[in-house]
Amino acid sequence: GNVNPFGLFVSSRMDATLKELTSLVKEVYPEARKKGTHFNFAIVFTDLKRPGYRVKEIGSTMSGRKGTDDSMTLQSQKFQIGDYLDIAITPPNRAPPPSSRMRPY
Repeated sequence: GNVNPFGLFVSSRMDATLKELTSLVKEVYPEARKKGTHFNFAIVFTDLKRPGYRVKEIGSTMSGRKGTDDSMTLQSQKFQIGDYLDIAITPPNRAPPPSSRMRPY
């Protein structure tokens, strides 16, 4: 029932799908098992051209519903060892976070 406030540390394969990663999160975070819970995935990586990090949104899944991004793999999105995976979890009674295309910054 307790979730680490600093994040979830998972070791996975490069050919892991977003659906498999969703299942791993649901194992340790029971509230995410509710049907309709939305998971947005992004890769956070070091920017080689300037100091800092960049974020690349890669896809989303939903508990209890099949989606087009379910079979997407980390490898297919150019995930590299040392990158971070950011997962935004939105409960079923709330709208999912907007994609980066809609953000004002």
